[in-house]
Amino acid sequence: MRKTGLIQTESKDGVVAQFVINPATWEKQSLPADGNILALMTAAGIDEKEAKAQVEKLAPQIKPELKSYLFTYKNDLWLLDLQQGKVKELTHTPDQAEDEAILSPDLQSVAYLKGNDIYVTDVATATEKRLTTGGNETTFNGRLDWVYMEEIYGRGRLRAFWWAPDSKKIAYLSFDESKVPVYTLSGDHVQPIRTEQTRYPKAGDANPEVRLGIVDMNGTTGWTQNPYPGKETLIVQVGWAPDGKLLASWQDRVQTWLDLRLYDAQASSKLMVHESSPAWVDRLPLPVFLKDGGFAWESDRTGHRHLYRYDAKYQLQAAITKGEWDIRTVYGIDEDKGRVLFASNQRNPIGNDVYAVNLDGSNLQRLTAESGTHTARWNKAYSHFIDSWSSLKQAPKQALFNANGEQIKLVDDSGIPEKMRDLKLATVTQQQIKSRDGFVMESLLFLPPDFDPRKKYPVYQHLYAGPMAPQVTDRWNSNLWHHFLAQQGYVVWILDNRSSSNKGAVSAWPIHKKLGQLELQDQLDGLEWLRKQGWADMDRIALNGWSYGGYFTSYAMTHSKAWKLGFVGAPVTDYRLYDSVYTERYMGLPKDNAEGYDKASVLKAAKDLSGKILIMHGTMDDNVHPQNSVMLIDELINSGKDYSLQLYPGAGHGPRGDWPIWSLQKAKWEFLKNNL
Repeated sequence: MRKTGLIQTESKDGVVAQFVINPATWEKQSLPADGNILALMTAAGIDEKEAKAQVEKLAPQIKPELKSYLFTYKNDLWLLDLQQGKVKELTHTPDQAEDEAILSPDLQSVAYLKGNDIYVTDVATATEKRLTTGGNETTFNGRLDWVYMEEIYGRGRLRAFWWAPDSKKIAYLSFDESKVPVYTLSGDHVQPIRTEQTRYPKAGDANPEVRLGIVDMNGTTGWTQNPYPGKETLIVQVGWAPDGKLLASWQDRVQTWLDLRLYDAQASSKLMVHESSPAWVDRLPLPVFLKDGGFAWESDRTGHRHLYRYDAKYQLQAAITKGEWDIRTVYGIDEDKGRVLFASNQRNPIGNDVYAVNLDGSNLQRLTAESGTHTARWNKAYSHFIDSWSSLKQAPKQALFNANGEQIKLVDDSGIPEKMRDLKLATVTQQQIKSRDGFVMESLLFLPPDFDPRKKYPVYQHLYAGPMAPQVTDRWNSNLWHHFLAQQGYVVWILDNRSSSNKGAVSAWPIHKKLGQLELQDQLDGLEWLRKQGWADMDRIALNGWSYGGYFTSYAMTHSKAWKLGFVGAPVTDYRLYDSVYTERYMGLPKDNAEGYDKASVLKAAKDLSGKILIMHGTMDDNVHPQNSVMLIDELINSGKDYSLQLYPGAGHGPRGDWPIWSLQKAKWEFLKNNL
């Protein structure tokens, strides 16, 4: 039997070596060699240069207990089989790409997408079978569409299928996009024009119609019953219970409720948990099932994210955690010890710590000592965890701890990054600022290295301002742009308004159906605090933001006179122009909240622009469409208002690459120098 312990993986010249480290003594023992992966690949006919690149990608994934790994070479799927010591080509269609490939739980099959249908290949024989049919430009089987990817399942994730635990069937979502409007990006940065068309529902538009099905290995699909016939809904989670029953979470279109449902063999479902709120319900993780048939469930029902225990009959037993703080991540449940391991902001509202609590809610224990932002990786036995952490004052560190939070070994403490050691850095300080109604907002200042409180300083303010997306965090900050500005004599200031603070859903709910208004009130309260410090030149304040931050910057510059400059990056300028799922969560439908949409609009207030703005946008932004900036410019021109513009040809929702980013920073610096 192989020893348990910390696994160290080393990769050199295509050879992957692994060692098990005894946590108590830190002694290192070699694990049985899995072979020269580079040699295995080249023997299978893979070019050596490409093989080396594949080894570099695969090496971090390799674990002693797992012997099968997928990779793509020349548009085909391949398998690295360390058990058999060979590399094998699984598909043979170089003219058609496979994507979102995933091995079955028993490792005997691999499922993937070709176009908009699901295929499966038997690993032993490399025989391919098509499981779904009918996939085309308006029917997506097993593939997420744009709005589900961006706003529900996570940017960059396109897989909409899930293997059953027995490896005999696959649950999947099927999307009918035929009623979803098409948005076209013309691609004028190349010749011939590279047009991109995306099915993109804006607020109030038709959403995709989605069905949940189960397909067996013969390609027969059984469709689950729709528990909400005639209603517009979203399917926001899909998974399997340990006993092989299908799970799914449903929400209404505007996301005021969430239902967790369990499906039987006849494809009908039972309600397990119902969630609702005074504003919206965020997508919640699937439950963690317990040995007694019950489960643990995360919920924001009190306005803060906590964990609740349910019995096998779906009846609430008790809250496992409670209080005016939030669970950030549930790492797992150690049923042998009867405790839950999780991360929380209980001690530090701008950071998080690692905690343990008994399943009955007793004996809450913080396992991390140093304040800051911690990320833990637990072993399967929950006997040890590797903690990576930093703070505003502490550069990143990494150490091994036991289950009681006792440090076993400091693994990494390299200190201040080398590129920053010889620089004259800003002094970074953290503040708490009360709004007019007493909400405690979090703030950061980057003060010039030779700061003199008797002088007056121009201020560069950065924000995001969007719901539950704080910019003030207790982690090491290596943003050299902010340090550069401080070196040049600017104070850099970051303030999270209450709705962006991530201090529980309750802190964001007040903005429901009125985006912009409360955020501006909080930021103006912050400016009043800044004025009272005495050293800020209140006539020379610049505001900077991108995406929601770009929206809020343009909103602030058209709904107040407090800022002299605005850096407006990829802004939503009217929420009727943004996607349905995100917008309707916070604003409801345009037909039901016309006044709220009007008051949130920058376009309708363009005539009231105060100060100078620099608008920045990628010409191929499929998220916040360039239409937003173009329509704003049109309104500004028709109102006799000046603007500056920086376009990024071919860029999406933010420039990428050294030269585009250099161009962006240089443009911002020149605009700042010349106008503030």
